[in-house]
Amino acid sequence: MAYKVHRSDEEWRELLTPEEYDVLRRAGTERPYTGEYTDTKTTGVYRCRACSAELFRSDTKFDSHCGWPSFYAPLAEDRVEYIEDLSMGMRRVEVRCATCGSHLGHVFEGEGFPTPTDQRYCINSIAMTLEPDEA
Repeated sequence: MAYKVHRSDEEWRELLTPEEYDVLRRAGTERPYTGEYTDTKTTGVYRCRACSAELFRSDTKFDSHCGWPSFYAPLAEDRVEYIEDLSMGMRRVEVRCATCGSHLGHVFEGEGFPTPTDQRYCINSIAMTLEPDEA
């Protein structure tokens, strides 16, 4: 897929910390309960850490107690892309930023959370930055 934001691997390595690069560009995962946004209640917009694209609003964030920030929907469907992920011996759906192709996390369905979509976007904190709403 052709992304609006495209950088060489070398450019991504210069732009991102080693930990950010591992998650965003190599589809790594941060350890559960270690991310800065896991329990955040701040109102605002979550952006892709690699390209600053708006991805999620805080009003779709919910407590899933899974160890990573969880959202029930992206800001708009065109903000993310979905990739079938057959790694780790299971079928999952990877979520990537539609602007730059960076790995964000995975989306799961049918887990019974009381949300409007019955979906859980399980997103790495390190893949995002939070832009708080102005008071």
